[in-house]
Amino acid sequence: MNKSESSYSPVYANRVTTAERELGAFIGAVAELYGPEQARLSADDWLNELALVDSLTSSTSRDWRRVTVAASARLANRLAAASAEASKTPSSNISPLPDWCAGLMAAG
Repeated sequence: MNKSESSYSPVYANRVTTAERELGAFIGAVAELYGPEQARLSADDWLNELALVDSLTSSTSRDWRRVTVAASARLANRLAAASAEASKTPSSNISPLPDWCAGLMAAG
């Protein structure tokens, strides 16, 4: 917002409404697909990406979408890292073979 725009300006109000709509749709989709914790983290990502935007004084829906795409990339990276970490650790549902069983497998 430039100095000539007040917080009551219709232009400013329209930008805020558009940003709220974009953020709400994004967070709603993330919550539905990945749950509330990922939605909270993604909301933080979206706001962080918004802070990186140089200027939104003449923002368009394309600018808001760019913020959402960047936040989506952060979500994808976070989910990929969690998936890679999960594949490294053995599942707690599967017990390791007892020593005597391993001996039978080697003998057979």
